[in-house]
Amino acid sequence: MSKNLLLNVSLSVVIIAKNEEKNIVDCLESVSGWADEIIVVDDESTDRTAKIAEEMGARVLRRKMDIEGRHRNWAYSQAKNDWVLSLDADEIVTEELKKEISEVLKDNPSYVGFSIPLRNYIGNYWVRYGGWYPAGKVRLFRKTKIRYEEAKVHPRVFIDGRCGHLTKDIVHKGYPDIAHFLDSLNRQSSWEAEKWVDTSRQMSLFRIIWRSIDRFFRRYIRKRGYKDGLYGFVVAFFDSLYQVISYLKYKELLRTAKDNLTD
Repeated sequence: MSKNLLLNVSLSVVIIAKNEEKNIVDCLESVSGWADEIIVVDDESTDRTAKIAEEMGARVLRRKMDIEGRHRNWAYSQAKNDWVLSLDADEIVTEELKKEISEVLKDNPSYVGFSIPLRNYIGNYWVRYGGWYPAGKVRLFRKTKIRYEEAKVHPRVFIDGRCGHLTKDIVHKGYPDIAHFLDSLNRQSSWEAEKWVDTSRQMSLFRIIWRSIDRFFRRYIRKRGYKDGLYGFVVAFFDSLYQVISYLKYKELLRTAKDNLTD
């Protein structure tokens, strides 16, 4: 792969994937010929994700995701380069971002990581408000200076050093339609409930109701989600409902654990 665009800076792109045959081509094409190493960490896909990645020249590693934070830490440790760009398989690196990364890394920055704006879509609609944009996440970093919390959902990032901020976007096509958006909410609320149980979190109904109301008004009013029209309302409403659903699943898990102890 050519390093001309990298301006003599070595970079590994690490892509987390599972059953992403519909997205992996666009993701890989957005970084092919630019990064000098591309790794796809495949979470036991049952479709053609791994085969497509191999055919496109990526180095494919197979590992079942147990805990997201642990999975990511392992994935980044496989990179041969110190600098890593982390992507999910439903994400695309824009030409503007590639140029910005190349310019930043050629100067041997004092920062050990950079957050990058995510341009999130539901279907073909770019959700610009409600806190969804720019919604920067730390995606470019020195692999020896970053560690993810070993949590199943929304793991925190711990950085040993200063973090900078880039301005160009990663395009995230994470929700092809509303059905996928709701599937994600259902899946993540289950993980959230399990996280509360595993960490012995004490969650009360009053606290959940307050968090649910606060989330809706924060997304829809303070962060101007109303400017996204019906999509903005849906995002705010289900972000609020996420708390309630997580709580109901949390109570179910506690009851199941109690019943098992009395059997």
